[in-house]
Amino acid sequence: MKKVVQILVRAVEEVAKAVLRLRNMKKPEMILAQCIQINSLENEADEALRLAISNLFDREKDPIKLIKEKEILEMLESATDRCEDVANVIEGIVLKNA
Repeated sequence: MKKVVQILVRAVEEVAKAVLRLRNMKKPEMILAQCIQINSLENEADEALRLAISNLFDREKDPIKLIKEKEILEMLESATDRCEDVANVIEGIVLKNA
């Protein structure tokens, strides 16, 4: 779970940087590079999530705890998906205004 959270934090930081750069479109290539990085982080989070869920089912014997932790992992993955959605919108803005 820590790995997924760390990836999410990095993705959110990249989203914040990209949004700030939208104010000044002098370097659109930097914004697009950050969008690519966000997409890459989302893919990394998907992989980490699959591994975390697999490990969770291997180690957790309490079904209630298993369900809770799985739900938390899925929410974290959903948050990384939203970061990717934001990156796609930012990319569209940059391409329309470049």
